[in-house]
Amino acid sequence: MPEKFTVEIISPNKSIIKVETTEVVIPSYEGEMGILKDHISLITFLRPGKIKIKDTNKIYYVEDGTVEFSNNNLLILTSTAKDLSEIDKNSLQALIAEAEKKIMDSKITDKEKYLLSYKINTLKSINQ
Repeated sequence: MPEKFTVEIISPNKSIIKVETTEVVIPSYEGEMGILKDHISLITFLRPGKIKIKDTNKIYYVEDGTVEFSNNNLLILTSTAKDLSEIDKNSLQALIAEAEKKIMDSKITDKEKYLLSYKINTLKSINQ
């Protein structure tokens, strides 16, 4: 049986979850990244997407944040983590409409378009 490591998601005002797990998938700028026990030390940034925590069946939507993995402790700092089981369809529709409106603005940067496209695609996949 694979060995476990600790994952903790923290927002500015509270600890969202702290559990032991065998795998976590995060949405980084480099792409989706799977973290297992004894992964090399890592510091990276989150892009809009889903954090999937194996063994708990918990999935969180995030828009941004930082990730640090060291000594078999995965620390995720974000102000936008939302448990998918607690997001209602009306909120998703509003977030999608807002992001689609922003992406049409000709004054936004390529980086903003990149992030908005990931946000829209992730929200639409959650909304299905």
